[in-house]
Amino acid sequence: MQEDNFRVRFWGVRGSLPVSGEQFLRYGGNTSCIEVRCGKEVLLFDAGSGLREAGASLIAEGVDNYDLFFTHSHYDHIIGLPYFKPIYKCQSSVRFWSGHLHGVMTTKEMIRDFMRPPWFPVDPDICQASLEGIDFKPGDVLTPRDGVTIRTTSLTHPGGCIGYRVEWNGRAVALVYDTEHEPGILDPAVLELIAGADMMIYDCTYLESEMTYYRGFGHSTGAHGARLALAAGVKRLAMFHHDPARTDAQLDAMEVDVQSLFAGAFAARDGQTIDL
Repeated sequence: MQEDNFRVRFWGVRGSLPVSGEQFLRYGGNTSCIEVRCGKEVLLFDAGSGLREAGASLIAEGVDNYDLFFTHSHYDHIIGLPYFKPIYKCQSSVRFWSGHLHGVMTTKEMIRDFMRPPWFPVDPDICQASLEGIDFKPGDVLTPRDGVTIRTTSLTHPGGCIGYRVEWNGRAVALVYDTEHEPGILDPAVLELIAGADMMIYDCTYLESEMTYYRGFGHSTGAHGARLALAAGVKRLAMFHHDPARTDAQLDAMEVDVQSLFAGAFAARDGQTIDL
């Protein structure tokens, strides 16, 4: 990585649960995990099943310091954490950040609650890395590394969820998932978070025609993502959190439909790398 590179890599782009099979080869089947590189600094967002591959790759690269941010703690966003090899290596330092459970549960408590018997064979005490839990509240501005600013906001999702905007070296990427929109309304908090971003990663789980049935599930559509991107002057829209039943062919069709509304849209794929 060059010192001035601002890079996003998708390690998992599915929602709900991992999938596999011939119909899911091109877009992939891992659940939510995104790597953001700010020069040499490594930021990870969510610990879905894609985190396992991310960890193996980063270890091979010689990375020792990590910041991992949770949007929320539903299964598809945490299931990869026990398989993240850096937490078992004594030379690693990992900081975990969360704000969706502010005032209810700390980041450390959240991790210990699900990474323990009988849900997992061992608890976090087995980890040899230096681990730290950092709590924040929605709306806080975070500065995890020199020159890196992360803005936060609450999203509309059962149990709470955090949207992030990573700013570095005059560029910005906004992560807006999991969230549900109100029909005909552009959420002012989301518009502020994504304003002028080089890329927005947005919850595009459903089609517009499916939203009546899935109202209350806490997810949105590519068409609404396009409306937000146009209104906020976003340059690129990464369609994210694909429905686990959505095949490669169906995602191709979704991508074309959303591109007809916003030319900078694309459906994110496992392993895809975007330089901003």
